[in-house]
Amino acid sequence: MARAGITCIVAALLALGGCTTAGPDYAAPALPSTGPAFVRAIGEQPAPPAARWWQELGDSDLSALIERGLAEAPQIDVAEARLRQARAGLTTARASLLPSLSASATYVYADLPVGGAGSSDFYSLGFDARWEADLWGGKRRSVEAAMADAGAAEARLADARVSLSAEIARTFINMRARHAAERLLAERLALENQLGVLAALRMRAGTAARQPFHLARQKVARTEGERAAVIAELAALRDALAVLSGQQPGALDGMVSGAVPLPPVRAAIGDPAGMLARRPDILAAERRLAAATARIGEANAKRFPNLSLMGLIGTGGTGADDVFDSSQLVGLALPRLTWNFLDFGRNKARVDSADAARDAALAEYRLSVLAALQDAEAALIRFGAARVTLARAGSVVGEGQEIARLQGLRAKAGTLSDSEAAQARIDAIDAQLAQVNARASLTLSYVALAKALGLGWQSEPTVSLAP
Repeated sequence: MARAGITCIVAALLALGGCTTAGPDYAAPALPSTGPAFVRAIGEQPAPPAARWWQELGDSDLSALIERGLAEAPQIDVAEARLRQARAGLTTARASLLPSLSASATYVYADLPVGGAGSSDFYSLGFDARWEADLWGGKRRSVEAAMADAGAAEARLADARVSLSAEIARTFINMRARHAAERLLAERLALENQLGVLAALRMRAGTAARQPFHLARQKVARTEGERAAVIAELAALRDALAVLSGQQPGALDGMVSGAVPLPPVRAAIGDPAGMLARRPDILAAERRLAAATARIGEANAKRFPNLSLMGLIGTGGTGADDVFDSSQLVGLALPRLTWNFLDFGRNKARVDSADAARDAALAEYRLSVLAALQDAEAALIRFGAARVTLARAGSVVGEGQEIARLQGLRAKAGTLSDSEAAQARIDAIDAQLAQVNARASLTLSYVALAKALGLGWQSEPTVSLAP
């Protein structure tokens, strides 16, 4: 009879455990209507963008550094550890739905003089079981929240990959641009030193005043300062690039530098809806909203009665040998009902707090969506403007080189001074410096666009972290 009673109690508790779930139920918010294309997209392809966008730049050194960084950078290790931590929390939450079982050995000595019972011993060996019935679904809401937290951690890992790939590319492009600038500054410095020598010769010969000589020395000093700053920045960028790719400073000192890579003539950018569904920061915000909604139900469930069961089954008796006697079977079931109905508003305050947290998460989600749209549109307009700037810089370089060539011919013919011809070459070098900056700005704007589109974490452009 005792065993049958225990079985009935357990069955009744199991039935109660699935009767209801405290609300509210979660529904993902709808994304805003964005139209079929980006507002600021001019001349770009609406095709799905490449997930590994850096390969579109066609630079093997850059691709190798980004791939290495994604595999070895500490930033990624941190995000991956946070994801494992969140998944462990989910496992813990799921385990709370099940009974806990532990082995136990007990010895009890009782001295009861009342009624002449005297003293007695009790020995037992068996298993203890504890279980809290999830009558109102609070534990199931806790599992939902933990699942959403794990999804948010996964999205943050994706966001770390997006940010790291973009930061490596930015640092690499700036490094290439500084290297090109250093070579041009060295060439300009040689010409300015030549102008200084010519000014000194004319001053000593009495055919020119001292002012051109001092002006030439001033220009030399200015260029030497610019070149020294560029060399120092170049070393700092190499070290930053090494650290971003998971290496020690100095590891890239021997890297052979080349030209700043250029983006494709027409970039594939996809559509706004695809961007919103792909951006990890939006996915993380949506998962945080889901977790906050689930915690309202978790808080609501604490307002109602709580039913728990403790059970024991094993062998035992008044003698030590009884614990090994299968005929001395002992069973104990202790159901317990508690209800903290008079808490002076504490439970309601917890629910109100959870409601406010959900409202804040919803507002943050809406803000992240609007910020993503703004980010993408701004990146597109800057990308388009950078194309125009580079095209104009190329025209200026062509004109400057033609002027320098013609001035050189005049100097050889004796109709123009060597100083004026050298100055024309310096002007052409300045135009090339501006072109290097414009080239870097265009590629940097492409990197910013790729980041704004949420690229760099997925293997295929259609992959989404959405639940």
